[in-house]
Amino acid sequence: MSTMTRHATDGWVVAKRNLIKIVRVPEILVFVLISPIMFVLLFAYVFGGAIDPGDGLNYREFLIGGIFAQTVVFGATFTGAGLAEDMQKGIIDRFRSLPMSRSAVLVGRTTSDIVYNVLSLIIMALTGLLVGWRMREGVVDATLGFLLLLLFAYAISWIMAYVGLLVPSVEVINNASFIVIFPLTFVSNAFVPLASLPDGVRTFAEWNPVSTVTQASRELFGNTGGRPPESDAWGMQHPALYTVLWVGIILLVFVPLSIRQYRIASSR
Repeated sequence: MSTMTRHATDGWVVAKRNLIKIVRVPEILVFVLISPIMFVLLFAYVFGGAIDPGDGLNYREFLIGGIFAQTVVFGATFTGAGLAEDMQKGIIDRFRSLPMSRSAVLVGRTTSDIVYNVLSLIIMALTGLLVGWRMREGVVDATLGFLLLLLFAYAISWIMAYVGLLVPSVEVINNASFIVIFPLTFVSNAFVPLASLPDGVRTFAEWNPVSTVTQASRELFGNTGGRPPESDAWGMQHPALYTVLWVGIILLVFVPLSIRQYRIASSR
């Protein structure tokens, strides 16, 4: 068996171990699925009448791309929390004693969390359809939109993996992730048009990858009302490409950092 095949096989075994938790602890899945429904309904019915995306665009169609982006980013925190929990319970030490790839724990953890995000996107899409959201660019573009969201979430999960190994406490990782994720998701175009933001904040939002993955998903779902991007910033003019570039940078930086930190943490 080649080294690459062994790494992939070991990673899949760990991923299955994490997915079995869905059956054994169904409460995890319940909360994963309730959260996106709550956000869609809350913003659609509570804030929908107060926020005008402009140009006659339906706010519910404007909203769903932002809700998708926010939810998959928040879903990535499961990676950090799961690793921190395994560190606390000594499971990482058990893995270290087994003849398995060093990267398997991280690959398995990040891979299994893709399943959580897929389930969240399905539930959000169904809820969005119920409140009036529509995919207007066809099946192929819609599929690309979902894949881009999952790819971005996968990259963020490696950041959370590194933080989860660096600060091996579930409580700390939850607090730390929200401190980072809240500004990224709310200082963006996820819920409000960029034009409504103050100048300095708007500049940050224009280059925020959450804004570009949101814009890219809106374009691929056909939820822009045919209008051009709100900003002349290169990232907003080429949101899909800019998002993919960010994904590549994050993976290049945090995959080796996470594997290195795993080796350090498991050798203590």
